[in-house]
Amino acid sequence: MTSDGEARPLQHLDVGAGPTIVLLHGYGMQPATYLPTARLLADRARIVIPDLFAAPGRWTVDHVLDCLELTLDDIGVDQVSLLGHSFGGGLELGLACRSPARIVECVFSDTLGMHREFSLAAEAVHPLGIVRMATPPAVRSFSKSWLTHPIHLAAAALWAFRSDRVSEIDVCASVGLPCHVLWAERDTILSRKDGQEFARRLHATFTVAKRPPGYGPIDHDWMFDDPELFVQHLNELGLRALPAM
Repeated sequence: MTSDGEARPLQHLDVGAGPTIVLLHGYGMQPATYLPTARLLADRARIVIPDLFAAPGRWTVDHVLDCLELTLDDIGVDQVSLLGHSFGGGLELGLACRSPARIVECVFSDTLGMHREFSLAAEAVHPLGIVRMATPPAVRSFSKSWLTHPIHLAAAALWAFRSDRVSEIDVCASVGLPCHVLWAERDTILSRKDGQEFARRLHATFTVAKRPPGYGPIDHDWMFDDPELFVQHLNELGLRALPAM
């Protein structure tokens, strides 16, 4: 646990019943943004969405991972599946490395991969990419997060760009956790090649979203912008937490 003693369970949304899936949200997002997706799964699974930027005290990755472990204790589950989106996938890696015995499986959606610092910045802060993915739900969520937790978000951004995830990827691969990587057909924020290399190093499956006939572009935030399509792809992974319908 953290040396400052401030770690405690995170505020979280909790919907549905069944095997527990902990959903770790993207950078600047709010748990409520993912409720449409969670409700589509709630007839088969319990979906818990912690607020990753509401951690008490100073935001550091170790502190937030401490809080996440306490959250798992608080909700009373020994075994969970993890579903991380974008920035949340980086925390998912850290949590899986810390507590592999508690993790049933991992799903990473358009997540932080091998790239870091300048190569990651070239992807993630490209102005045209940001404009293309600035849907109303994302803008509302991002604005609220910056109003309520600006210092936490600044610290989290610095960690996301500077952290070297390679060692955590190797640890997860070595313990044999079942892992899957889902990728938007047109992710305007993160590189598909980096996602593929991330999946290869993780020994994970890699799936690019299939666009139905007549369907518009599928971008970085499809987990909550296109919840029906996202859940369809989740179902096809054969996850232990999602019994066949």
